[in-house]
Amino acid sequence: MTDADAPVLILGGGPVGLAMALELAFHGVACMLVEPRREVEHSRPRAKTTSARSMELFRRTGAAAEIRRRAPIPVSWSDEVRFCTTPAGEDIVRLTGVLGLDLAGSELTSEPGQQVTQAIVEESLRHLIEHEALVDARFGSTGMSVDTSGDRPRVEIADANGVTTTVSCDYLVGADGARSVVRHAIGAAYVGAVGGRPNVNITFRSSGLAGVLPARPAVHHWALNPAAPGVVGPLDLDGKWWAIATGTESIADADEAARVVRNLVGADVDVEVIATDPWQARMLLSDSYGRKRAFLIGDAAHQNPPWGGHGFNTGVGDAVNLAWKLAAVLRGWAPAELLDSYEDERRPVAQQTIDLAATNMKALSIDLGSTGLMAAGEVGRQARTAAAMEIEQAKRAEFYALGLVLGYGYGETSALQSPGTDVYVPRAEPGNRLPHQRDVHGNSLFDILGPEFTVLGEHTDAWAREAAGRRLPLRSVDPVRQGFAPVAGDLLVLVRPDQHIAWVGPENTDPAAVLDHALRGFRTTREESDPSCESATSTTASSSSTATAPSTSSGQAKEPSPPSRRASSRDGGS
Repeated sequence: MTDADAPVLILGGGPVGLAMALELAFHGVACMLVEPRREVEHSRPRAKTTSARSMELFRRTGAAAEIRRRAPIPVSWSDEVRFCTTPAGEDIVRLTGVLGLDLAGSELTSEPGQQVTQAIVEESLRHLIEHEALVDARFGSTGMSVDTSGDRPRVEIADANGVTTTVSCDYLVGADGARSVVRHAIGAAYVGAVGGRPNVNITFRSSGLAGVLPARPAVHHWALNPAAPGVVGPLDLDGKWWAIATGTESIADADEAARVVRNLVGADVDVEVIATDPWQARMLLSDSYGRKRAFLIGDAAHQNPPWGGHGFNTGVGDAVNLAWKLAAVLRGWAPAELLDSYEDERRPVAQQTIDLAATNMKALSIDLGSTGLMAAGEVGRQARTAAAMEIEQAKRAEFYALGLVLGYGYGETSALQSPGTDVYVPRAEPGNRLPHQRDVHGNSLFDILGPEFTVLGEHTDAWAREAAGRRLPLRSVDPVRQGFAPVAGDLLVLVRPDQHIAWVGPENTDPAAVLDHALRGFRTTREESDPSCESATSTTASSSSTATAPSTSSGQAKEPSPPSRRASSRDGGS
């Protein structure tokens, strides 16, 4: 017997699962969310960068404002990364305007990035979900087994007291991380390998550390001392810090951890160790993101090295992409085949992100350091001057990645940006994120978009009639009348719920044909296109199992076949 029923069941309530639940509610769809942890743990901060793209997606649900309200480090505090001999020692070079932290009020985006721990992001999203009637959040419960052999997935859930419930759902979403029981159930497996050097994260308190740092703040201090390489940064402005000891395999106890921190910092500061966490970068990508009624998002689908801070942000993009599509199908205004586009759109983005993070991993503090940088006098000064330009070049892709963060697109003809560059050129072309702009008062173009589809342009009556006949939620907006510049000259622009462009074309195009194609998504395999859509520059392209929660890993990682490199990891870095 089925004890409970849900339109969508989400296994896993980390930041990606929470984002999925909040996004479904934003689109008017109820869900159940199951997460073993009753409380959010702060001792291991994991991810520390929420990207500008994630923040502008969070803006739609109110999550961006809640995250900024709770973040202990204001976005205005610093947008710099410092490379130095040691944090207490000499500067070598500073990178400014990093990680999208300088984008407040920018024409490029509605939101800048935010330095904030994963735990605070989770607490922010939990707070919003507590007040959301459409989300049945079951913290303290665990998905024990998944059966996808029937018409609808069935999941056995155990609460904190061991009482089990069987939940049947229309759609199952695995946001349950590296050991995903959902991935195991659908027969998917990671492809890739563990890679890179060992590292140990150390979370600690120190009242004296700030006093030995330069007065000019930075969100990261990269120590290039070859005897003690690593990175240190603040978790708040009241003495809580994080460190990564690069190349360190393990730390025996708190005393050793404190010594590692002091050596890394280059000063005898007070250190109260909160937690240590050894890790190694993982470069893994699931060979399937799911189909029909069961899908994977976040770490269940991909894991990448943390360098660049793209880890959970890629998962947020997954959640928003899948959520609007599930909502459209469940609410009856899109065909089920729309869901087939989820993997086609999101898996290439994950691959691109993994490849960039793996490249970033080749220039860590242990690689950039040298004994010459530590030398005194003129010898050291010259070595540091010579190293500055090399460091700027080597780390540019890691800290200036707007080509990836804002420039990724969907479909074969989307104008994909180069991911390892700060050069981002907004293009009003199908598949791309809608180019952002502000009016003379600083208001964001994204704020005039509807929650579902939006058609931007002057003459849109035919679109409104077609959408009404389909019961498809569509907002018609003339951006010029709202005080913005034309988005694509005198052409109309159809924008999807995820702020990506579905179509750009002339006013005399048949809306029915365009909407038919937009509701199939961007597919990897090009289908035979309707001529009216092609002329209007539409770019839409032409076994079940049962599983129980694994004790270690849901799938054996294997080496990728060349030339494709598939990869991933935990969020320990940027």
